[in-house]
Amino acid sequence: MYRYSLVSDILITALASMNIAAEFFLVTLKVLWAFVLAGVKWLVRPKEKSVAGQVCLITGAGSGLGRLFAKEFARQRAVLVLWDINSQGNEETAEMVRQIYREMDSTPPKEGGVDGVEEVPPLQPQVFTYVCDVGKRESVYLTAEKVRREVGDVDVLVNNAGVVSGHHLLECPDELIERTMMVNCHAHFWTTKAFLPKMLEMNHGHIVTVASSLGLFSTAGVEDYCASKFGAVGFHESLSHELKATEKDGIKMTLVCPYLVDTDMFRGCRIRKEIEPFLPPLKSEYCVKQAMRAILTDQAMICTPRLMYMVNFMKSILPFEAVVCMYRFLGADKCMYPFIAQRKQAMNNNEAKN
Repeated sequence: MYRYSLVSDILITALASMNIAAEFFLVTLKVLWAFVLAGVKWLVRPKEKSVAGQVCLITGAGSGLGRLFAKEFARQRAVLVLWDINSQGNEETAEMVRQIYREMDSTPPKEGGVDGVEEVPPLQPQVFTYVCDVGKRESVYLTAEKVRREVGDVDVLVNNAGVVSGHHLLECPDELIERTMMVNCHAHFWTTKAFLPKMLEMNHGHIVTVASSLGLFSTAGVEDYCASKFGAVGFHESLSHELKATEKDGIKMTLVCPYLVDTDMFRGCRIRKEIEPFLPPLKSEYCVKQAMRAILTDQAMICTPRLMYMVNFMKSILPFEAVVCMYRFLGADKCMYPFIAQRKQAMNNNEAKN
């Protein structure tokens, strides 16, 4: 009996080892296949999906990248829901969107359609505006309920709203640090909790996290901003894994990590002047168009420019002192200092006027 039990245990162990080996071989093949698919997507542009008629909610839509995202989704004939704490800026964006809708509606349809197939009459998309402070949980949940009641369920959620304090850590008031974390990171939790349940029920939706390259690697002087963007990236990646674990393949996730964008948010930020011609601040229009291409092709992550992929990879494998040497060579170690000085000067001027 003892000998039979021993042989049985040996056989079970051998079978388990064979199963693990076979599974590891299968996983290796899947990883290699993922590399092949990624390479093909770089060479052959994937087909873009349609979001016409779908409800797209954009936070921080009153200016900057949020406004440009709204205009791009309008050109895709999405129904737009615009959130911003600034009512005037939000309404200005809405009027730009309506103008795009009018221009598209005035364009006559092509005769005979495409390839002889008659065109479907164009949808009549709308735009809705809401004043919402995404840094406040109660404001997010109350506004989300109004959206569901007045517009319907959200298909595409673009978490774009962001702020920057523009102070060195020891000079930054605690309230501004909390505000940065609330708007840039915590708000993603509240908006996702508000709209994800219906996406899960329908197994359909798309969540876009507009983060930053400073959510992948950091620099001096903007500790609160970097921490908030690292948090947003971590939240996005964890949620992506959770959706995969629950096999909700109909819900797509896209992480947007642009390099320094030429907007008012970081005006004055500069790297080494000899390097800047090769790595200038991104034009906001280019940044959003690249992000839209990633969203419409269900790309999991987009870094702009592509050099940011390499920087992130090198930061992961190089010793810290080597990274510091690279930062100093590029002028990236103190690139935020001119921006912080400008903000400080502007605040002093305002105080003097008051």
